[in-house]
Amino acid sequence: MKMKSIRRDRLRKIEEDAQRLWEEKQVFRAEPRENPPQPGEKFFGNFPFPYMNGFLHLGHAFTISKLEFAAAYHRLRGVNVLLPFAFHCTGMPIKAAADKLARELQQFGYPPVFPIDVKQDKIAAKAKAEAGAEKKHKGKKAKAAAKFAGQVFQWEIMRDGFGLSDSEISEFQDPEKWLKFFPPRGVEDLKAFGLGCDWRRSFITTDMNPFFDNFVKWQVRKLKSKGKIVKDVRYTIFSPFDGQPCADHDRARGEGVQPQEYIVIKMEVVAPLPSKFGSVLKGRKVFLAAATLRPETMYGQTNAWVLPDAKYGAFEINDTDVFILTHRAALNLAYQKYSRVPEKPTCLVKLTGYDLIGLPLKSPLAFSHIIYALPMLTIPTDKGTGIVTSVPSDAPDDYMALHNLKSKSALREKYGVKEEWVMPFEVIPIIKEGTLTVGEFVGREVQEAKPLIKRKLIEAGEGIIYYEPEEQVVSRSGDECVVALTDQWYITYGETEWKKMAEECLSGMSLYSDETRHGFEHTIGWLNQWACSRSFGLGTRIPWDEEFLVESLSDSTIYMAYYTIAHFLHNGDMYGASRSEVKPEQMTDDVWDFIFCDGPYPKSSDISSSILKKMKKEFEYWYPFDLRVSGKDLIQNHLAFCIYNHTAIMTSNKYWPRGFRCNGHLLLNGEKMSKSTGNFRTLRQAIEEFSADATRFSLADAGDGVDDANFVFVTANAAILRLTKEIAWIEQVLASDSCLRTGPPSTYADRVFANEINIAVHRTELNYRDYMFREALKTGFYDLQAARDEYKFSCGAGGMNRDLVWRFVDVQTRLITPICPHYAEYVWRELLNKEGFVVNAGWPVADASDLTLQSANKYLQDFIVLMRKLFHKQVSGSNKGHKGTPVTLITGENKLTGLVYVNEHFDGWKAECLKILQIHFNSDTRTFSSDKLIQEALQNSSIGHSKDFRETLKLCMPFIRSKMDEAIVIGPCALDLTLSFGEIEVLHENLDLIKRQIGLQELHVLSFANPDARALAGPHVKQIDRNPPFPGSPTAIFLTY
Repeated sequence: MKMKSIRRDRLRKIEEDAQRLWEEKQVFRAEPRENPPQPGEKFFGNFPFPYMNGFLHLGHAFTISKLEFAAAYHRLRGVNVLLPFAFHCTGMPIKAAADKLARELQQFGYPPVFPIDVKQDKIAAKAKAEAGAEKKHKGKKAKAAAKFAGQVFQWEIMRDGFGLSDSEISEFQDPEKWLKFFPPRGVEDLKAFGLGCDWRRSFITTDMNPFFDNFVKWQVRKLKSKGKIVKDVRYTIFSPFDGQPCADHDRARGEGVQPQEYIVIKMEVVAPLPSKFGSVLKGRKVFLAAATLRPETMYGQTNAWVLPDAKYGAFEINDTDVFILTHRAALNLAYQKYSRVPEKPTCLVKLTGYDLIGLPLKSPLAFSHIIYALPMLTIPTDKGTGIVTSVPSDAPDDYMALHNLKSKSALREKYGVKEEWVMPFEVIPIIKEGTLTVGEFVGREVQEAKPLIKRKLIEAGEGIIYYEPEEQVVSRSGDECVVALTDQWYITYGETEWKKMAEECLSGMSLYSDETRHGFEHTIGWLNQWACSRSFGLGTRIPWDEEFLVESLSDSTIYMAYYTIAHFLHNGDMYGASRSEVKPEQMTDDVWDFIFCDGPYPKSSDISSSILKKMKKEFEYWYPFDLRVSGKDLIQNHLAFCIYNHTAIMTSNKYWPRGFRCNGHLLLNGEKMSKSTGNFRTLRQAIEEFSADATRFSLADAGDGVDDANFVFVTANAAILRLTKEIAWIEQVLASDSCLRTGPPSTYADRVFANEINIAVHRTELNYRDYMFREALKTGFYDLQAARDEYKFSCGAGGMNRDLVWRFVDVQTRLITPICPHYAEYVWRELLNKEGFVVNAGWPVADASDLTLQSANKYLQDFIVLMRKLFHKQVSGSNKGHKGTPVTLITGENKLTGLVYVNEHFDGWKAECLKILQIHFNSDTRTFSSDKLIQEALQNSSIGHSKDFRETLKLCMPFIRSKMDEAIVIGPCALDLTLSFGEIEVLHENLDLIKRQIGLQELHVLSFANPDARALAGPHVKQIDRNPPFPGSPTAIFLTY
């Protein structure tokens, strides 16, 4: 552990020195060049600004790393790179947390004294529940525990999660403190991470930043002027506690959940009402309110279902109607104008499911004049209304429940169910092959009849539209959300013409994954009006209706354009408070239009023309952005909004986004990140524990696709060792430079190593270009180091070639630069004594890859492994005294000799098989004819005409299948009758290496076709005949003389 910390601390010191140097020389400062960029000359990449209600963590770092590695790769190649970074503070979370903290201090004092033994009571309660012996507590202490059980106090989060003192925490009651505290810490952490960012362009959102506030107001005014923002009454997910819609980023749980539409069937309770309902319902129309997704099935009703143990209520809907349903459903209805007191459900009578069993009902569309409420034990109370219509013809659960009540008298007796409530009711077939067979719309397909029946029920007053969230949604204030019918401002996503523009933009974008493209296509297919105004939280006021704020997902759709000019406005201050040559009020709509929308020159502006032209030049140089990296969960909102807003505001497609790269979530050591379990790391903690470069190394290794990736601590620790050992190796080579072999590379090992370096350069460039960073790490570091180690061993006493060693160090340093830039900068400047900075040193030049040479070397290495296994097998067999083994015990006088027999040409039935496969292989598609055709060709060949065809066929088929698989992977060369290199030549050139690896004194490489060579095997020639060599698979025997 001590050695690890010494190594890590060395990396940390290297990182601090590199970061100081980069900052002094402004290495990552991005400036437009004189002429407009040609394709591939500039790279503008960005990342959805993180929300600043806490510190950045490894999940942020994982997604950021994808952008950072991409930008660093392009910068290394000499591309002009812009990587900016900003911080999102709009919305509810910060305000909600600040208010929660203030309430805790008001309730529990300063510093707060929370209810005693809450945690102990929760643990004890859990233990009792598991033992089946939980009892109700009646003391004050128990009541406090029950009230706050499961609650996480904001004070504890600030103290334990953020490490703040009592006096510091108290300041966070003011939301502004959050904005002043966390964004600067984010900058510090990202600088320590080595992010190649132009920090002059950094900013925060909300009206604390007057420039960005102005920008958002222009953006929404622009949308409204184009008819993209309208006021409308819509169903939306709503937080009763906050008193406003709850969008995705306002949610603690339920991101992406939408309102789900039902129709509530009004099943009237037939008078007289039971006495247990009390007198309060006298004179009212009382209905069991059953929510259904399938109104067309109501013709098949046999009864209604209730959950015996559930809690229900009789809720006032208006002056005449009362609905019996769960409180949760009543609350949703109250926010949809179905409550006598708006937004407050009024419960007239509290009931249980037992109180409802046996109620006689008149239900719309039912063929039976009266049906009854019956018990069902599987009704969920977190979906629908808790009342369910029973249609056994089309619902297996209904069928079984009704069947059980009919057939089990004990079950009926248990719940007090009378036979006349059940026995007369039979299953009513209503649908056959998707067509209604009963009712007013008989003969119509269900798809056609469903909306007609729905409308009929509503118009007749027998049903109402009802919405609730598809799944549970919890706001960041901690309350469960409902669906409300609200009158507010909406962005008209999904509008026909606008949708076509969004689809056009999407079709021209690089998305790097079919799954990502399908996600966008699906989202754009369903996305509809989006509530863009809020009454609570932080942000920008809607300029024409200042009662409302622009919600957090709607102020963050085109801000990438703001990056291009932010440094002119902010003068290095992320809050926009520093004096610059431009004042916020000078940024009028005409100015924004001129810069971003090809609008006319704003003649009325008092901003100097030189600054206006510079800002416009910056925007036109950098836009459109080339890559936006994000978690895949943002496809369904933020990223889709980004496409829509760009097409609406920047109508010229030359400014539309070019690429999104989406990734999955990050696991830590194979488990979900969780603060509660301790499986969590902030970015700062990871850097302190592993160093920045080892953290980056492990992030690159974590994975590249849209599936969840895995940050492994073992990998990060191994990276510390690898990087420091590599530094030590380079230092050692430097110290012994005079011992290296001089002159041009000349040996077989030299040629192989030089080729492996060239291959690494080309393959790693492809991997970086495709943003496959795990593969880039493999080809540019792991594989290259393995090639170096193999080269070192292959050279033996002759030593490594000096020029090749230094080329290796140079190339490896450049290839790892995007991932481990601090390490690379140290090697570049301190060990190689190079000028300038490695981060923009240029991509290494390499000759074309010689894949034949690579194949020959693989053949050689595989041969050595095979020889070693065979040798040990024969030696161990000899030592055990096995009869017929060619190796005898070795003494000092014995000379151990290997005879290797090579056959460089396929012959016999194998050659015939290959010729047939060549005929039946399509090299363009890498596919074969059918197995049937290949088998027919075999039967018609010389193999098929041989006497032992059946026996030969048993050998042919595995060989054919193996060669077919190989050809599909590497192409037609797999079907050649010879290898692409001379086996005998390769083995002859490496006799010393083979002898050294195996431990032989003599080695002879012989042609299997040469009778004289076969004679050397003496009595062991039978062994060769039993296992004859063929191309790529020599046969060896070992002898002692």
